[in-house]
Amino acid sequence: MQRFSILIVGLLWFVGCGSAGQTERPTEEQDANRIGAEVLVAWNERVLAVAEAEDGFLTLKGLRTVTLLHLAAHEALNAIEPRYAPYLPERLPGRGDPLAAVVGAAHAIAVGQYPGAAESFGVERDRWLAEIAEGSAKAEGLALGVAAAERVLAARQGDGWDGEAEYQWHPMGPGVYAEFAEHSGTPEGFVFGAGWAAARPFLLDSPSHFRAPPPPEIASEAYTRAYREVKAVGRFASPSRTADQTHLALWWKDFAENSHNRLARQLVIEEGMELWDAARLFALLNMSLYDAYINVFENKFLYNHWRPYTAIRWAAHDGNPDTEPDPEWNNTHRHTYAFPSYPSAHGTACAAGMTVLARVLGPDRPFTMTTAEVAEAGPFSAKMRMDPPTRSFDSFAAAAMECALSRVYLGIHFRYDSVAGNDLGTRIGEFAVQGFLQPSRP
Repeated sequence: MQRFSILIVGLLWFVGCGSAGQTERPTEEQDANRIGAEVLVAWNERVLAVAEAEDGFLTLKGLRTVTLLHLAAHEALNAIEPRYAPYLPERLPGRGDPLAAVVGAAHAIAVGQYPGAAESFGVERDRWLAEIAEGSAKAEGLALGVAAAERVLAARQGDGWDGEAEYQWHPMGPGVYAEFAEHSGTPEGFVFGAGWAAARPFLLDSPSHFRAPPPPEIASEAYTRAYREVKAVGRFASPSRTADQTHLALWWKDFAENSHNRLARQLVIEEGMELWDAARLFALLNMSLYDAYINVFENKFLYNHWRPYTAIRWAAHDGNPDTEPDPEWNNTHRHTYAFPSYPSAHGTACAAGMTVLARVLGPDRPFTMTTAEVAEAGPFSAKMRMDPPTRSFDSFAAAAMECALSRVYLGIHFRYDSVAGNDLGTRIGEFAVQGFLQPSRP
């Protein structure tokens, strides 16, 4: 499709009761903004598919890559027309075709991070470039997109996304995180995510920017209530857990970077979002998800709190006379993730992402979200189909809280883990929207 601006002259029609108005038909250049939103959706989906195939989202690489991609697209677009503030301190100078700029930025980031998928990314690039008429605008847009990608990559050099950190095991004691290699399916002495707690965020000042309050004392009434709840509703084949609670416990198991980007792609299309707006939404969403993981893992390793699996089996030694032990207890999906419990990482990431969506699209927008399949147990287990594959919500906040509490019904978190994660993620999402990529002043 050619994308030159077409001036429509002399087109008049009458509106209202006898009043006349003059309106221009949308030009091809204006229509390109909607095509642009579709191109962002396509690149988002393709990159995350490559990421999932490589490591199953067990590293920050895929989330970091899609964040870089959308930031580069945002920077390039707002160099052409500054509708929103740039992410980097100085706005990138440039001009050119907006669609070409997005394609240039997306392709440069994707190939740079996943060179093994270069052929697939080349097909995606050529598909969209075929929509643009040859000329200087196309060439300048491509060059601008590549320049934006290079600037964003340079700004993130040495950010420690793949760094490692030593974990110091502590003697077994009430509330202390303990190893359960037989339940996590990981090698003895393995702890997941210690390096995430030291990575550099995109938005937050440091990994410890937001601090959750301490979890309740093990001898407290608050702990006893949470203990009894997860012991009952998080138990494998629990008679006190409803069918819907079992469904949501399993349905929410998909990684937040996967489920929330899938939802964002759906909403961008449903809303008919323009190119600039969609680029900003995707950038804010993924920066918030990335920072949510970093911030929550920093909190996790600070508090080093135990999981229900340990707490329930070892309760005879916890010093709380009201916590009855069950040495044979197992949770809903018979698996526990190998890192400390408090706060919930899933609850934090879901709340961060849903808060961004709420602030951009409106808090009370109803939506239906799809998750077709999840792992049966741990990340390397077989996939199971969800029936039904959808859940519907009246608000993004309601979805975020259901996501957080799903971990209680799954039997891998106490309620206070989930509530603290929801609060932490909400603060991260608010911080993102209030402080970054703001609309430019006229």
